[in-house]
This record gives sequence, C-alpha cells and structure tokens, in this order.
Amino acid sequence: MNKYITSIVCILAMTSIFSSCQKKMFDDYYARPDGLAQPIYQELQKKGNFTTALALIDKAGYKTILGTAGYWTFFVPNDNAFQGYFQENGISGVAALDSAKAAGIITYSLVANAYRKDQLGILQTAKGAVADNAYRRKTAYYDFTFVDPNHSGVSVANNRNATYVANDNNNKYIPYFLSGYFGINALTASDYNAFYPTSTFTGFNVAGAKVITADIPAENGIMHEIDKVIPPIPSIDQYISQNPDYSEFMRLLDKLAIYTANIALTSRYKVLTGKSDIVYVKSYPATLAFAPNNEGYLALTQTDAQANGWTMVVPKNSALLAYEKDILANFGTFDAAPPSVLTDLINAHMWLSTIWPRDILTSNNNLQVQSATFVASDIIDTKMLSNGNFYGTKAVQQANVFRTVYGKAYLDPKYSLMTRIFGQTDLKVGSTNTNFKYTLFMMSDLEVKKAGYDYIPDQSVWTYTDPNASGSSPSTSALQERLARIAANSLLYTAYGQFDNLSGEGIAESFGGEYVKFKNNKVFAAGNVVKGTAVTIDSVKTAFNGRVYYTKGLLQFAENTETLGQSIERLGLSTDPVVAANFNYFYQYLINCGTLWIPLTKDIIGAAVGGQYTAFIPTNAAIMQAVRNNLLPGNSVTGQPTFSPTTTLDQAKVINFLLYHIVERNTIAADGIKNGIFPTLLKDINGNAKTLTVFYPGTDPTRYVPAQMEVRDGKFTSGTGATINLAGSNNLANRALIHSINQVLNSN
Repeated sequence: MNKYITSIVCILAMTSIFSSCQKKMFDDYYARPDGLAQPIYQELQKKGNFTTALALIDKAGYKTILGTAGYWTFFVPNDNAFQGYFQENGISGVAALDSAKAAGIITYSLVANAYRKDQLGILQTAKGAVADNAYRRKTAYYDFTFVDPNHSGVSVANNRNATYVANDNNNKYIPYFLSGYFGINALTASDYNAFYPTSTFTGFNVAGAKVITADIPAENGIMHEIDKVIPPIPSIDQYISQNPDYSEFMRLLDKLAIYTANIALTSRYKVLTGKSDIVYVKSYPATLAFAPNNEGYLALTQTDAQANGWTMVVPKNSALLAYEKDILANFGTFDAAPPSVLTDLINAHMWLSTIWPRDILTSNNNLQVQSATFVASDIIDTKMLSNGNFYGTKAVQQANVFRTVYGKAYLDPKYSLMTRIFGQTDLKVGSTNTNFKYTLFMMSDLEVKKAGYDYIPDQSVWTYTDPNASGSSPSTSALQERLARIAANSLLYTAYGQFDNLSGEGIAESFGGEYVKFKNNKVFAAGNVVKGTAVTIDSVKTAFNGRVYYTKGLLQFAENTETLGQSIERLGLSTDPVVAANFNYFYQYLINCGTLWIPLTKDIIGAAVGGQYTAFIPTNAAIMQAVRNNLLPGNSVTGQPTFSPTTTLDQAKVINFLLYHIVERNTIAADGIKNGIFPTLLKDINGNAKTLTVFYPGTDPTRYVPAQMEVRDGKFTSGTGATINLAGSNNLANRALIHSINQVLNSN
C-alpha cells in the first residue's frame, strides 16, 4: 500500500511539473509581445502632449472604449490644437465643455477600422479596393434627435433620399485630403484653400487641420496627430438652417419637408431620455435631387459616401426673393403655383456629386443637367460639409425651365394645358435646351379649349368635343398624339432669327419636323392653309433661348386625309393666274397619267399619306421649254404639252418626270438652311432612288440666301441648276412642302 501511495504521489508530482512547464510554454507563446503598442488611451498618456484630448475622452465616457476595445482611426488633436480652439471660441477649458460637446469632438475624430495614411485614400467596395478614390470616412458621431422650430415633437434626419432605414444612425463623414487623391483628380492646393483659406495644404490634411504625425500605432487602432480641433461639421441642411443669410432658401426647403412619426425611434428616445415626445423623421420628397439632411450620399453600396457627396448652391435672401418675385409674377405665391415650380427651383441649386471649386462654373451635374448661370464673383461662401459641398452666392442658379421659352407657359396659369402637353412629350426637354434658339407660339387654355380639347385632372385623361358638332371625334387614345402634333407646330427652330420680325414673309421648321410660315404678322401651319385660318399676334416676349409670341388661334396640322396630290391640285387649280402659271401644267400631267394618280382619293402612287416629301414643280413656262427640248411629250415647236400621251415611251417620260421632281423622306424648305443630296421617288432598274442636289452658292450656311436656292439633277455639269421661284415656293402641305422652280430636272 505504501508503495502504491508513493507511486501516486510521484505521478501527481510529475504531472504538476509537466503542467507547469506546459503553462509556461503556452504563456510564453501567447504572451503580449514586448514591442506591442498599448491601446489608444494608454499611448496618448505615454506621448505627453495629449492631456486635453485625454480629459475630453474621460468626460465623454470613452476611456474604457479607447483603452481596451475596438479598432479605430483616431484623428487626435494635440494640446496646442486644443489651446487654440479654446482661445478662438472663448472657452476657458475642458471644464467649460459639457459631456455632449466633449463626446462630439471625440467621436467625430473617430473612424471605424484602422487606416494608415496610405490606406485612407482607398475606396473600399464589395469588389475590392480602388486606390486614390476616397476623401471621406464615416465617423462614430451622429446626431440623434433635434428640435425643429417648424414642427412639434422631436425630429430625426432621414438617412436615405425620400425614406428612412432602421438601424442606420446617419453617421457623419469627415473629409481628408491626400496628395495621391489630389494628383489622380487633378486637384491643387487652390481647391483645398477654397474651403480652408487659413490652412496650408501639406499632402495630408483632415478638414482644416494639418497632420503633424501620421500612422501612430496602437493596439486597437492607428492615430494621426493633427494641429486643430475638428468639431462635428454640419450637414448641408444644418448649415443652411444655422445661417440667417440663407433663411429664405431654408423656408422653401421646409415647405417641402415631410414629417413622419416613427414608433421605434419614439421608444428609443423614451428609453434614453425618459421623455414621452413623439419622434418624427424629417424627410424630403423623392422629386428632390437629394435630401440635404442625408449623410450617406446614395448609400447604394454603403461605400458611396467615401468617394462622393452632394453639392448645393444657395443664394442669399435678397437674390432669392427677387427671383421668386419674377417667377411667381402670375401666381403670387408658391402655394398658388403648381408644386413642381418650387421643386424645380430647389433642384436647380442641387448638384448630384462632389463639385470642386475649379469645376463649379462648368459642371452640368445638377438635376436639370445645367451648368452654373452665376459667375465666379457671385460666390461668397464656400464650405465642405459633412454630406457635401456648399456654395453660397449672391445670385440664383436660374433654372432652364423658368428662363427658356418653355418657362413663359410653365409660369403662367393661363397656359396650363400647353405646359401639360409639353411635359407629356419631348417638347419640354427640347424647349428648355439652351443650345438652340427657338420661336414659341403660345397656346392658351382658352384657345386649346376652343379647338375642342380639355383635360380632366381627376381622371388623368384628355377629352375632345367637336367645336363644330360635325364629323367624328378622335379616339381618346389619339388625343394626346393630336395635341402633341399641334404643340410641336408651335415650337420652331429659328437659329438665325427667322421669326424675329413677322411683318414680312418667312418659313421655319417646327420641332415636329413640319413647317410654319408667316406673312404680314399672320402665321400659318399646313392645317391653317387647308382650313383657311391664321394665327394672329397679340404680344411678344423674349426668353433666354428665343422669342415667345402670344397669339389668337392654334397652328393646326393638316389631317392625314390630306394627300400630297390634294395640295398640288389646290395650287394647280388656283384662280390666281400667277399661282396657276407655276403649277397647272405639272398638275395636268399628274392627273392625266393614270398609273400615278388615284382620282377618288387624289393620292400619288408611291407617296404615302402623311409622309415627308418635297415637290419641286417646274413652272408652266419651264415645262413648255422641256417639251421643246423633247424631254416631255408635246409639240416641240410651240412647246404645248401633251398631257395624255399615248405611246409607251412618252408615258414613261411623264412618269419619270413626275417622280423625279418629288423628294421622299425629306421636307426641304427654301429657307437657306438645308442642302445636300436627296433621294426622289424615281428608282433605277436596281430599285435604288435617283437623287437630286439642293445647293446654295457660298460656303457659309449662316449666309445662305433662300432666293438663291438651286436644284441640280444628275446631268448637271456646270453653270446654274434650276433656281427657286421664292414667291411661289414654300407652299405648306401635310408634312410636305411644294416649290416652284424655273426649269425641268433631267431624270435620264
């Protein structure tokens, strides 16, 4: 037994010795390395020049966090930085700061995850890292609730555009500036100094601070010593609300604000404060380019805000109030105007990405795809804020929807139907384009209704009542198409000021590709010619991209039952001897050539109803000369045409003659603008269209003279082709034009 006990004791002793050795090996292997840095808090204590920062950490309640846990980037101000901050702000010291203020300074300088200087410029995406593409990082700071003077209860800023996502605190971002990022993006110290005029760009700055020492290691992160204190930077929404110079813009923003009670946030608020106030999320409508209180940029990948932010331009009160007076001249107030007017005003001042100072005058990234309408001297305030860049100005950003020809209808309730038609088609985009010059003929609600059209907002449907109570009404589905065509006739391309003076005579192409004429202060489209009506002018105004005429009547289109043949017949059978002398012989050839003319409908075979055509019709005298030259059948001595030839050869001459004088797929006015080679209705043996050429002498299209328009056939070699008879040309037809020329074109 004694031997047994002795054996047990020996075994236990050996086990104890082995266990002790094993523990020592374990401790030695996993022991803290001698060179490992201490946690952030302890490292700051060792440095000796961060006593104020440590005091704020204590006061903010972050000693345990920074002394033991986490993995942080800490932009930490040194003692000199705090001394300067206290002096600038009249603060006696740490004791004068409450815990919330202390927490704000500390948490806004803390970024989740540890980043060395060389890592900070990397945009971290789901697919990997993008070097030199980031200039911001999300901080540990966020505003929970705030008191909104415009709303009862307690408010929280929305953390997405037009919505709110639970469990996202809308943390603020801190900007930093690195040489690599600046180099890749062609930025310079001037861009930095535009935001921080009293600071010097060193290649590593955080907001307005200079990094004194970078990449200070700690067990739970990386520290970067900075020479200035950076309190939480306001968002765009906060900055505007805090600055009385922009109170009018803030008032307009607040008119769009939406407050939604949130049960979860209300419960959280009660737990944290013991108060029973209802908490509302303050959001903005989806019709705005962005929510200026959203800290997270697009938040599509959760990393967007590292590389981008919003940009807003805000005019001072005096400039904005003057602009409001102008755009609300016909409404009085925004409440009386369509809601889109206020939205368009705000959106004009919103850019969808970070716009640096050197680009603010040229970037067209605002929601309305416009560049700045103000000049450099108008910029009086430049700030980099927590969710984007801010430019305060003494001039408004003029919205194209207001300053263009479109704005004359949009900003006048008497033209609401015209505005609606434009908005439902591409006419709005066209008429607000400042790269083109237009003439716009206004379509008042009164005139649109007189024509039988109206709109029922509650049903979102157009209606039509025949004003003459005769004939069939168009189907509901066709109403918008008809109205769009009428409206398109009212918007003309007039780059050369063709319609600046309506006392003479002229023509221009409409947005819809049809043509409109004026003569002695009366205006006609093809439908007006058919109906014998005209549009008269009451008054005229000037817009940024053209002239606007206030009118009586509408520029009507020719109905699709109106054929090209009918229009030629109208000219050929005119009782005006001058007109008949220009068109009768061509018409006689046409109707007596049974293979092209359909008497019942007055269609021309090969010319589809409503297609785009141009007819170049030789005068009677020109046709007689062609008969003498044996180009057309008739008496070669007298020139008298034979309109109903009997031989196959002569019939072919007539058919070829008629088809060759009609251009297909193109409407060409004698207006000094269009020129080139165009296909005709005449085809060769391979089915390819034979062409003719429209030519103007000279090389400068801005100096083309309509009366000098030439039409050249395939036989032309030198000299002058057929010339236009301007007085007998530019005759309007259904998506077509008919001209008079002085000689027959040779189709052979």
